Amino acid sequence: MPIKLREYYWGQPRSPGEGLRLSCTRFLPRGVKKADYAKRDYLDVWLPTLAPSRALLGWAHRQDLDDPAAWKRFRSRYRDEMKQTDPRQTIKALARIAETAPISIGCACRTPRCHRFELERLLHAAAEGKS
Repeated sequence: MPIKLREYYWGQPRSPGEGLRLSCTRFLPRGVKKADYAKRDYLDVWLPTLAPSRALLGWAHRQDLDDPAAWKRFRSRYRDEMKQTDPRQTIKALARIAETAPISIGCACRTPRCHRFELERLLHAAAEGKS
């Protein structure tokens, strides 16, 4: 069954019908009051369970993720982290929710080398029963 899923980056203007904004980041936005997260188009709900671990983020910041080998390694490590019980079950739950209600997954990154795109693939796979 197709799911109602979009992705966004923090501060990107909301689109009609995009649904609940789930920020899948390790850290909350700096310098933004919690009361302003939704008003400023950052997030409605923070979901760090689906963010890369601190260790993986530290590794990624020392890499050139535009290098295909480094990006491949990052994706592999991120997917391994998402196989743990809490992230895996969260992904399955979101995939089921997205069958009937639109959701959007977001991050601060404005680059195609962002974990949210890998998470999007994992959510589609879960919806297809492949995870």
